[in-house]
Amino acid sequence: MKRLNVVVPWHNGLNLRPAARMIRVAQKFHSTIVLKCGEKIGDVRSIMSVVMLCATMGAVITIEAKGEDEEIAIQAITQVFVDGDGDPD
Repeated sequence: MKRLNVVVPWHNGLNLRPAARMIRVAQKFHSTIVLKCGEKIGDVRSIMSVVMLCATMGAVITIEAKGEDEEIAIQAITQVFVDGDGDPD
C-alpha cells in the first residue's frame, strides 16, 4: 500500500469538477484508491464518496492506493491536485 498527503488547492474545495476529473483518472487503474480527510474516507471511483469528504481549500488529504499499479495510480491522482484544474477562480 502506498500513501501520500496532498493539500486541496481549489478555492471551492474538493467539489464536483475536481472530483469528476479524479474519477476519470482513477478508472484507468486496477488498484483500490481512497482519499482520507480527517475521519472521513472516500472511494475515488465514487463521486458522492469524494464530495462527501467536504474537503475545503487547504485541507490535507491522504491518498492511499493498493494493488498492482498502486505507484502510478497514486502519482496520477496526485497530479490532479498539483494541476489545480477544476476551479474556475
